[in-house]
Amino acid sequence: MQWRLHRGGRFRSWLGARFGGDRELGDRLWRRILHGLGALVVLYYVLPSRLFVVVSTEEVILALLALVLLLEAARQLGALELPTVRPFEKDRVASFAYYSIALVAAVLVFPEPIGATVAVGTALVDPLIGELRGSARFRSYYPGLPITLYTIIGLGAFLATTTRDYDSSLLLAFAAALVAVAAERPKNRWVDDDLLMTIAPALLLLALVTLWPA
Repeated sequence: MQWRLHRGGRFRSWLGARFGGDRELGDRLWRRILHGLGALVVLYYVLPSRLFVVVSTEEVILALLALVLLLEAARQLGALELPTVRPFEKDRVASFAYYSIALVAAVLVFPEPIGATVAVGTALVDPLIGELRGSARFRSYYPGLPITLYTIIGLGAFLATTTRDYDSSLLLAFAAALVAVAAERPKNRWVDDDLLMTIAPALLLLALVTLWPA
């Protein structure tokens, strides 16, 4: 028996119709919305460590990741049907699983300015890239606009959480933006771009801040 965690696409059809399209548009918009909500992982930095009393915030995040991976395992076994999973993901690990791993690694493994930069950067810039590349009207804004937005996010993260000056923060953010946007481009069956776009700039920033302390 296969369980469905959706209502047959009715909400996505409604969403697509609100923007003058069909269910396909609704699917795309809903994926973009869910992707953008990944930025909420940075609440980890501001929530009390014992917000949930009996368990730490870190343990809650890891438990949520475990739940996501269990859902993906059930999908792979054919016991669960999930919405917005694209056809090419049918026989491979779905992007949402890679994305969840990347977000959790960003905030739990890397220092706060790096984690905030790459988590918010991937959450907001990756959907933007998808929309720009898919539009003949706005394709000319790629890659300039994504790099600019990512740089602004990184600059804000470093200025808000470190004692670095504006110039060094800007250089770090711009370097991360270049790597993140470049890492999003290649498509690989075994390594998802959400994972690469998060971890590659995080590793670069970690190396740079280690060699170039504030």
